[in-house]
Amino acid sequence: MENLVEKENMELLQDENEDIIHMYEPLELNIDENYKFINEGKIFSFFSNLLYYGVAFPVLTILNKIIYDLKIEGKENIKNLKTGAVSVSNHVLFLDCSMVGLSFGLKKIYFTTREGSFKIPFVRKLIKLLRAVPIPNKINNEVYFVKKINEALKSGKIIHFYPEKALWPYHEKIRNFKNGAFNFAINNNVPVIPIVITFRNPKGIRKLLKKKKDVTIKILSPIIYTSENENKKDSIENLKQQVHEVMENSI
Repeated sequence: MENLVEKENMELLQDENEDIIHMYEPLELNIDENYKFINEGKIFSFFSNLLYYGVAFPVLTILNKIIYDLKIEGKENIKNLKTGAVSVSNHVLFLDCSMVGLSFGLKKIYFTTREGSFKIPFVRKLIKLLRAVPIPNKINNEVYFVKKINEALKSGKIIHFYPEKALWPYHEKIRNFKNGAFNFAINNNVPVIPIVITFRNPKGIRKLLKKKKDVTIKILSPIIYTSENENKKDSIENLKQQVHEVMENSI
């Protein structure tokens, strides 16, 4: 009971836009009109695919199974996806992006992440190869980011967002969403793929070996928002609320 009270107090005090875990970020990241948010050069793509499919995918499949007994549900919902799409999920584990990546299988997906992740030595190069895309901190740099994401969605790419913005480990509720992901979906007329990361109690010998819960990731049916006589602001808000509701109801 005491732990539950402490958790509830933390949630009340915590700024929902602030990560609970803070990383050491000593480096700088220079973003301008020439920055390659999505690098499609042949050499870069070769090494990126080699690392992603040849190393990260099999290694993370094994690790996520051992550590979290990861189960993926709803793969059939993206089997016939032929267009660009915005995927969204709750942000509840440090490497939940790896779970999202595994859930898409061989489908190529790009992950938006906070700019600070690109200020960590070595990590910045690794995540770039693994298709991470930095979200600029400075407003005057956002125009470059927006332009590239729009181009990517129009060309058929899948872009993943965390609409809750901040990482709250093992949080079991869907928190409030920001507008960004839904703005991109409306502007580019692409579906939103809701993905929900849920937790379950370990069973069998696992409950003797670990205290943390195991993980199930659910891919829900894509949502294509159609509006009549709505302005864009209302469409974005209504789509955001619709996605939030279906994700909340799936927990």
